[in-house]
Amino acid sequence: MLAQRLNATLQSLENAAIGEGRPVPRLLAVSKTRTAMEIAALAVAGQHAFGENYVQEAHAKIRELATQNLEWHLIGHLQSNKAELAANLFDWVQTVDRIKLVPALAGFRSPDRAPLNVLIQVNIDDEASKHGCDPRAIAGLAAAIAAEPRLALRGLMAIPAPHPELEMRRAAYRRMAGLFADLTMRHQQVDTLSMGMSDDFPLAVAEGATMVRIGTALFGPRGRE
Repeated sequence: MLAQRLNATLQSLENAAIGEGRPVPRLLAVSKTRTAMEIAALAVAGQHAFGENYVQEAHAKIRELATQNLEWHLIGHLQSNKAELAANLFDWVQTVDRIKLVPALAGFRSPDRAPLNVLIQVNIDDEASKHGCDPRAIAGLAAAIAAEPRLALRGLMAIPAPHPELEMRRAAYRRMAGLFADLTMRHQQVDTLSMGMSDDFPLAVAEGATMVRIGTALFGPRGRE
């Protein structure tokens, strides 16, 4: 069943991209609340990259699946006191939204590992309940990340407000695409715009997402995704 869902999701991504004349985005499987066994089964089916919301929950899974050679992304809010663990547990941190995280992640990242891939999380709809930086803070954060040799600035991430009208979400994705274009002009290494989830990824793809984060469509409705 997981293999069938993965194939269907990949086909949907390809169809959405081709329909809009866009490159097919990378698929990040959102595995929060899912078991290591479920993740392993999806890995056998061909999925390589997984996203976790909570550092401690991810820690146990990553240790259990260490031999699988998977790529792990932190997509949940990072508390400063978890920076040391996150810096060496994950391959990507997609939720850097304040300056104080930058030297912490850089300082704790092991020199024996490749630089930690970093995305700046943007609060694109200015929601009080959401994490993420103000769009005006992107330039300063990006400069700080790019100055750290143990970090690799890769781009932007956002979780727009869940408007029932999908066109409202499209507007947020379009704003993110503009911010991403501006960032690529300042930093040539930037290549990742992470946006779009199970219920609206075709909109995100249409507006230029290069990575989408999908959980329910892959694993089914169980859990908190």
